[in-house]
Amino acid sequence: MHDICNYDTYFIQKHDAIGVLGLIPKQKLTAALQMLAYGASAEQVDEIARMGKSTILECLVRFCDAVENLYTREYLRKPTPRDLQRLLKKGEDRGFPGMIGSIDCMHWQWKNCPTAWQGEYGNRKGQKSIILEAVASFDTWVWHAFFEVAGSQNDLNVLGQSPVFDEVLRGHSPQVTYQINNTVYSGAYYLADGIYPRWTTFVKTISNPQSEKERSFASFQEGYRKDMERCFGILQARWAIIRGAARMLDEEVLRSIMMTCIILHNMIVEDEYDYDAPEVFEPDPMNTTLTRIYERPMGPNGLPMEPEPLLRDSQFNNPMIDRYQEMQSSYVHERRQVDLIEHLWERKGNHNG
Repeated sequence: MHDICNYDTYFIQKHDAIGVLGLIPKQKLTAALQMLAYGASAEQVDEIARMGKSTILECLVRFCDAVENLYTREYLRKPTPRDLQRLLKKGEDRGFPGMIGSIDCMHWQWKNCPTAWQGEYGNRKGQKSIILEAVASFDTWVWHAFFEVAGSQNDLNVLGQSPVFDEVLRGHSPQVTYQINNTVYSGAYYLADGIYPRWTTFVKTISNPQSEKERSFASFQEGYRKDMERCFGILQARWAIIRGAARMLDEEVLRSIMMTCIILHNMIVEDEYDYDAPEVFEPDPMNTTLTRIYERPMGPNGLPMEPEPLLRDSQFNNPMIDRYQEMQSSYVHERRQVDLIEHLWERKGNHNG
């Protein structure tokens, strides 16, 4: 409350033109949180907060803007080396060295989509929606959120517009190396479902497993990828406004609401998850980890090199094109999948039998 009042004086209690004190900050914040957490309309909230409908809607918009501007840097950050070590340690414990999370998309239905846009935003279910692409880890912390793609598109179209791999293409992402089945690989990856391409940044399941090893791998991959589905479920359960159909008319306001819900979700995860537990946060000193993390390259002045501008469309940059082609290597994807099948079978699959 203090942060938001310092950021936006709208929430501070003030005198009106005739000297009467106005609404207190707690009233305005309560109205905004009522709409986010319970999906209530402004007409339902006005009886609780004793505020007018237009004031409640303004409180919601300003609250979301304040939360997004104040806390995005901390609660929608890229993984720090400490975060990355924890994610990689958890991936190794699960039998997926180099895995740092899962990626998937979710639709948010848009009830009041403008008539002129309904063809673009109509999804396969006949509803109007906007797509959220997110990356989540085992603790359901959201590390990446991209929300603005029309609902008529699929996950591949969203991936083509998403900035999720911009740092990889610039060459400034942390360099991760790990060993699977006596083969050394570089570059972290996400668990993904069948629609995603066979890139080095993804590990997909096997749609029609034939052997016991393949069935075991598919079972583990699909089970761990459910972290993303669990994250979406928790997000919608905590913030009912994104579980129901969106009633706002402005797409930018909807984006701000979605980002606010994700930031508040990450705050709750940070508060509730026991990150100080040694088996979760600190590597076991008796266990030799297979994963190594290297920082981004340093410049001649001893400081980290600045990110290269990401060139798209008709602009060309040879190193970036080379990285993009390397990321699209289906051979590395398939070879790593074969090694993971053997690795998981040796560690877990054959013990279950």
